[in-house]
Amino acid sequence: MAVTPDASLGARSPELPAQDSRPSKTPSPAPAEPEHASAKLIATLGFAQFGAYLAVLTPVMVTLALRVSQIVPEDDRSSALGQVLSVGALLAMLGNPVFGALSDRTTSRFGRRRPWLLGGMTVGLVGLLVVAFGSSVLTLMLGWALAQLGINAALSALTSCIPDLIPQRQMARVSGIVGMTTPCAIIVGSVLAQAFSHSMALAFLIPGVIGVLAVGCLAVVMKDRPARAGAFAPYGFREFLRSFWVNPRLHPDFAWNFAGRFLVFTGASCVTSYQVFFLMDRLGYNDDEVTGKVLVGTVAMVGAVVLGSLLGGQLSDRSGRRKPYVLGASLVMAVSLAMIASAQSFGMYVAALVVFGFGEGLYLSVDMALAAAVLPNPEESAKDMGVLNIGNALPQSLVPMVAPALLAIGGGGNYGALFLFGAVSAVLGALAVQFIRSVK
Repeated sequence: MAVTPDASLGARSPELPAQDSRPSKTPSPAPAEPEHASAKLIATLGFAQFGAYLAVLTPVMVTLALRVSQIVPEDDRSSALGQVLSVGALLAMLGNPVFGALSDRTTSRFGRRRPWLLGGMTVGLVGLLVVAFGSSVLTLMLGWALAQLGINAALSALTSCIPDLIPQRQMARVSGIVGMTTPCAIIVGSVLAQAFSHSMALAFLIPGVIGVLAVGCLAVVMKDRPARAGAFAPYGFREFLRSFWVNPRLHPDFAWNFAGRFLVFTGASCVTSYQVFFLMDRLGYNDDEVTGKVLVGTVAMVGAVVLGSLLGGQLSDRSGRRKPYVLGASLVMAVSLAMIASAQSFGMYVAALVVFGFGEGLYLSVDMALAAAVLPNPEESAKDMGVLNIGNALPQSLVPMVAPALLAIGGGGNYGALFLFGAVSAVLGALAVQFIRSVK
């Protein structure tokens, strides 16, 4: 990448408490606006994001499938990989807001983010090693579950570091820098997987170690404060349920941002989930050719992501506006999905990916700044960012459920229907964001 908070955006849930109820007798004072973020802090934030996603995405993209193929007969590989990945995706969606809520409550003298950054990545590294040396599907499943829980504990703390540490006047610029590290991690992970293809242990270990070192650098540089003792209720079952809930009636801007993010990433998931099959089924590439074609397309897309991230962050911070850039980015992504739907050659496909990458980079640069501006309570930034992150992760599970029906239209292989569905989703996501009132 569970409870489905997207469905709750339009429904009442009387069992859950109102979002702004607080157990303490005196409310927590709002934290002061962070001071100007230094270049060192921004660089380590980007490096930490790169390292965490390098550790978790390299297995998803490459090495986990290779590990499954080593221990499972060819006819059973797809189902076995699906089992392992689905368990990991479920735990990622559950773990992110839960660990975020626990991070918000941490009163350690080391701060409330550092223990989860370092502890989470260390646990994640252990899980990756279990996968590397496991000899059965069950072992791989357990190891990948441990890796996903650990890395998502670190990611929950890492995501909240942006609203914690970055002032609003730098928010979009820093979000753009941090956001573009994720596609860079995909490319570097693919290169590392090829470089260490002779040793599965190293193929899992090296990205994991880089992840630990990267968040360690951030833990050294960042300023971190512990949670105020008594500011939160004990984390029982009631608080566990609140980890997945932000009341849309009390916080409509947060709800609209969640809806917009969910819809835009539904469109993006059509590309990330089905590009391999598109290249094979429509453009006719075989198993040996398709990996190289995917790499070429990914490199072209990442270059555009970097350009869109840097440009969008600069322009948004200068103007102080967020919604027009989210609108423009979502529409650019919709256009690119329509281009893929009609692509009949590899050149057209790569051109569409470049357009998609530019729109995605522009979106990533501004979306995080917009998200930080609509958080209901700064003291619960990690929990609330974890809820928003479900909007990123859930489409990765839902799109594969919807895609077979779309592909079957007209007799099968209807990639036009799939990518046009993604384009419509991106447009609806752009429109949803326009209902946010507290942000320009």
